[in-house]
Amino acid sequence: MTEQKIPRATAKRLPIYYRYLNILLDADKTRVSSTELSEAVKVDSATIRRDFSYFGALGKRGYGYDVENLIKFFKKILNQDRLTNVALIGVGNLGHALLNFNFHQDGNVRISAAFDVNADIANTIQSGVPIYPMTELRTQLEEQQIQVAILTVPSEVAQSVTDDAVAGGVKGILNFTPLRVTVPKDVRVQNVDLTNELQTLIYFLEHYNSKE
Repeated sequence: MTEQKIPRATAKRLPIYYRYLNILLDADKTRVSSTELSEAVKVDSATIRRDFSYFGALGKRGYGYDVENLIKFFKKILNQDRLTNVALIGVGNLGHALLNFNFHQDGNVRISAAFDVNADIANTIQSGVPIYPMTELRTQLEEQQIQVAILTVPSEVAQSVTDDAVAGGVKGILNFTPLRVTVPKDVRVQNVDLTNELQTLIYFLEHYNSKE
């Protein structure tokens, strides 16, 4: 298949489709329509058909989509058949929560190394993950060939830690800090601002949740 860029919004929805398709497979469902999928994942059917159309003819008119074939296709697209090791940088309250979770619902993603400045937890194992001192960040990233990192450090050190992570070979960062870090063009950053998301939710509840 020819490599192509798809809209960012579409890319964000693909894992949602993939997870629900696996639920259907576990329930011995062999095919699904865009309408059925829409009701389950809360994305309108026209959007689903458009998302799927970026990858060619995945379904048949009047038949819908073959569940097993879709799973195989999205498994390849999402690299679900390949384990991705991820570094957690910052093991505070949020970091500990992510360690305990460790993406158990997504078998292809695993936190394999964590880093923190706290001497009490450095050189220990937490939730099955080794915790390294922050001074070993670049070395361990290079040696373990980790290219994806989750950033949960205080914002005042976020940029310097990012610089060290990039120097260690990181190409993708999930940034939980309020700071919008600066990275080279070949490094992608996904910002997760929990406060902003919560405020946005409250705004929509107050302004768009009426039954008028």
